[in-house]
Amino acid sequence: MNPRPRLAAVAAGLLLTAGVSATIPASAATQSPASWQSVPKTALVVNARWGGHCTFDRLVIDVRRTMPPVTVKPVKELRYDGSGKKVPLAGKHFLEIKLSPAAAHNDAGKSVYKGPRLQKIWLPALKGVALTGDFEGVVTFGAAFHSKPVYKTFTLHSPERFVLDVKHPPARGC
Repeated sequence: MNPRPRLAAVAAGLLLTAGVSATIPASAATQSPASWQSVPKTALVVNARWGGHCTFDRLVIDVRRTMPPVTVKPVKELRYDGSGKKVPLAGKHFLEIKLSPAAAHNDAGKSVYKGPRLQKIWLPALKGVALTGDFEGVVTFGAAFHSKPVYKTFTLHSPERFVLDVKHPPARGC
């Protein structure tokens, strides 16, 4: 087989590539990728709060920007992301709540999360909440319960919030 046609094809490909890159304006090389398209910035998790109601306890996670996808799953125990250390919350049942893509810090690395990092709670169902991770675009919370939680989740907007409602028997006076 004659190597000249193959060499000619490679040379033509290199020239074509060089010609295409030469047509890109110099200003494009200095623009950041964010200016090329309208990509929303990562959601910022700024607070977690809770409250007791007659038949349910509510955990609310406040978010700036667009609400990211959230997963909630039962786990056997709560562990801190990164270290793997056990989260010191009393309970027999736990839920892990993950928001991703999200962060609890700004681009400079400074925390924007103003809520509790580890909090014991004395509500009928909810017994504790912990911020267990803010790593590689994932913010993780843990919630502790003495009995297996029956729960529902939803989001609210303006401002953005993730809501976890955990059912319990009616409280006295309700």
